[in-house]
Parts: sequence; structure tokens; C-alpha cells
Amino acid sequence: MKALITGGAGFIGSHLAEKLLAEKNKVFIIDDLSTGKLKNIAHLKSNSRFGYKIDTILNKKLMDGLIEEADIVYHLAAAVGVSYVIDNPLKSIEINVRGTEIVLDLASKYNKPVLVCSTSEVYGKNNKVPFREEDDSVIGYTKLYRWSYACTKKLDEFLSFAYFREKKLPVVIARLFNTCGERQTGEYGMVVPRFVKQAILNQPITIHGDGKQKRCFSYVDDVVNGIILLMRNPKCFGEVFNIGNDEEISIEKLAFKIKGLTKSKSPVHYIPYKDAYGQGFEDMQRRVPNLSKIKRYISYSPKVGLEEMLKIIIKDFKA
Repeated sequence: MKALITGGAGFIGSHLAEKLLAEKNKVFIIDDLSTGKLKNIAHLKSNSRFGYKIDTILNKKLMDGLIEEADIVYHLAAAVGVSYVIDNPLKSIEINVRGTEIVLDLASKYNKPVLVCSTSEVYGKNNKVPFREEDDSVIGYTKLYRWSYACTKKLDEFLSFAYFREKKLPVVIARLFNTCGERQTGEYGMVVPRFVKQAILNQPITIHGDGKQKRCFSYVDDVVNGIILLMRNPKCFGEVFNIGNDEEISIEKLAFKIKGLTKSKSPVHYIPYKDAYGQGFEDMQRRVPNLSKIKRYISYSPKVGLEEMLKIIIKDFKA
């Protein structure tokens, strides 16, 4: 089987490529390196079953050829990270909406199954937790760029379901919840690698807000395995799934946990949201996935807990 991964030089994409290659598949990736990095795939280049192209998924002529040659498409390319989206609103909207439209249109043209990666951000400010796939979204004021990402990914889901219903395109949507692991960078706002780096370097660990907000963090191998299994079950086509871990922790406790595991001397500093992201920034207090649906369909169950995952990331950063 030949898999095409958009955004394949990114954190999750590179792990997905690695896993598919280990299973003896052919893998081709495309990435514009806006947030992906060549070093993420450097160890894969010597594999004869691996290929890559540094270009944008907005290049429809190129994408036409890549999708025609593929047997399956994993669409991960997107603007990622709160900081990146706030700093690059136009590019984020274009790549998330127009890019997904191109992928779905060409996949439909050649009838290639597609997995579209979405996000827990689509639940917005909904305070009914844990989140079930059919729950409502509560999106904030359109002048706040923070919410543009949630809206674009929500539109991606609408597009995906439209192609499934009208064009019979085999498509699966995966809503990811705070995926972490080796090779992830903290430069676009991802909290775990940022805290780990600060702790190991004995720099101030910077918490945005009061730190009482809670999140669930999942290990990248668990997520990648889930993504692959979703695409192997035809019953998953035309469905959306939460994928992640439902072990909850406050950001404040996460900071002190990482400080303890690294034996760091870092002080812990609290930074108001307005200083970190600008005036009017909004955040959610809790974001917890209900995993009952994905468990029913593919018997998904995360294998790596938070502490084990943090130890793996710390070891990787030190190396």
C-alpha cells in the first residue's frame, strides 16, 4: 500500500510515516515546512519506500498527481498552535480551508480513502465535559483570531461529511486532543515541550493564565496507532472520532510535575493571557474527550500514561 501524508514533516506526520514504513508500506509526504521540519524525517530518507516533496498542498496540479498515485491519504497539513494561528491568521485560514478542499476534491476524483485530522478546538467554549462527538460547539467572537482555527477545522468537517454524503468519498475525521511526544516543538504554543525545555535549562517555567485550566495529554504513538486503525475499519467511514487520552491534569500541576521529574531549579512564573497572546484572548477551563465511540469501533485504549510520556519526552530532549 502507498500512503500519502500531507504535513508529513510535522510532529505527528513524521511519527505516522515512521509507523507505516515499519509496517512495510510505501510512504510519500508533502510539507511546506511552515511548522514542519526536515530533521523530523531525516532518519526516513534512506528508506527506499519513502519519498517527500517540499511544497504546499495549495499546489493543486502537484496534489493531483500525488493523490492519483496513492492508495490512501492521511490529511494532517494544517496551521498548528495557538501562537502560530494568532500570528498568521490569513495563512492559517487558507491552508486549513482551501487546502482541505483541494485534498477532498482530488481524493473524490480518484476515489481514495481519506483521514482528515481535526481538533478538540472545535468544541470551543462548551463547558459540558467530557466532550462527545455529537456535542454542540460554542465559538467566540469572530474578531478574536484565536477562534478562527476552531472555525476552519469545523468547516473541514462539514466539507468532509458533504463529500461522504454526496460523492460517497470514504472519509474519516479524527479530533485530536493535545498529542505529545518526541520531536514536538514548543515554539508555536505547545505547552509540554515548552515546559520541558524551560525546566531542563533551569529557565522560568511560564504558565499562561492562573494554571487552573485542565487538559488531557496523549502520547503520539497511541494517537498514530488509533489513526491507522480507524482507516482500516470501513465502518469508520463517514464518522468523526475523539482520539487522545482522558487522564486530566491542571496546567499548574503539569508544570510542577515536569519540574519534579527533571529535578529542575526553575521558578514558576504566571503570565496573564493578554501578555502572552494579546488583549481579549479566551481559553477553556477543561477539555476532556469522551472516548466511548472510538473504543466501540476499534477498541482504542491509550497505552501510555502521562508520567511515562513525560519521562520519554524529557529523555528525548536531553539526548
